[in-house]
Amino acid sequence: MSGDTCLSSALCPAGGPKAKPCSLGGGSPGNKYVRLNVGGSLYYTTVQVLTRHDTMLKAMFSGRMEVLTDKEGWILIDRCGKHFGTILNYLRDDTIALPKHRQEIKELMAEAKYYLIQGLVDMCQAALQDKKDLYEPVCSIPIITSPKEEERLIESSMKPVVKLLYNRSNNKYSYTSNSDDNLLKNIELFDKLSLRFNGRVLFIKDVIGDEICCWSFYGQGRKLAEVCCTSIVYATEKKQTKV
Repeated sequence: MSGDTCLSSALCPAGGPKAKPCSLGGGSPGNKYVRLNVGGSLYYTTVQVLTRHDTMLKAMFSGRMEVLTDKEGWILIDRCGKHFGTILNYLRDDTIALPKHRQEIKELMAEAKYYLIQGLVDMCQAALQDKKDLYEPVCSIPIITSPKEEERLIESSMKPVVKLLYNRSNNKYSYTSNSDDNLLKNIELFDKLSLRFNGRVLFIKDVIGDEICCWSFYGQGRKLAEVCCTSIVYATEKKQTKV
C-alpha cells in the first residue's frame, strides 16, 4: 500500500463516527504514518509530507492544533476527499498534472484555498486563465430550438433580451430583388450589437418562427416591443415579400 493511497471513495457523507480529540506531539518523527479520513475517503501518508509546506495541514500535524479521530483511530478532516490525493501529490512533489476540465480545476482550487496551499492555488488560477483565453468565446448567442427553450431563457435572464427572428426558408411568398440583401443587413446589425453589448444584454436568435425577419425586445421576462421588418408588396398580380 502506497503512502497516500486512497482506501475508499465515499462522496462526502453527511455524518460519521463519533469523533474524539487527539493530540499529535511535536516530537513525532517525520516518517510516522498517519491515517486520514477526508469526507469518507481514507488515506495513508506521513507527517513529513503533511508538514513540508507552511499550510493548514502543517499546523494540524506539527502539534500546534488539536485533531479529531474516530473510534478506529482515523484522523477526521471535514472536507470532500475527491481531490485530497492530488493535494498530497503536490505537497510531496511541488507540482502536479492538473485536471483537464475547468470545473475540476475550480474544485481543486477551492480545496487548495481551504488548506492554505498558495502555490497550488496559483497553478489553478493560471490554468483557468489559459483555458479561458483559449476556449471561451467573446460572446455566446443561443439559437432557439423550441418555444419552451425561448420562454425559459427569457424568464431566467437578469439582463434585457433582444431576439432576432429570421427565417429565410419561409417560402410563403416570393421575394423582391433586394430582400436578401436587406435580410443580411439585419443579421449583420444583430451580430455587431451582440459583440458590443454582450455583457449587458442577452442576445438570442430564432430560426423556427413564422416571420421572415422580426426584432423583439424583452425586459423582466416580458415582451416590451417588436419590430417586424417584413412587408407585402402587391406589385403585378403576385404577392411579394419585402424585407
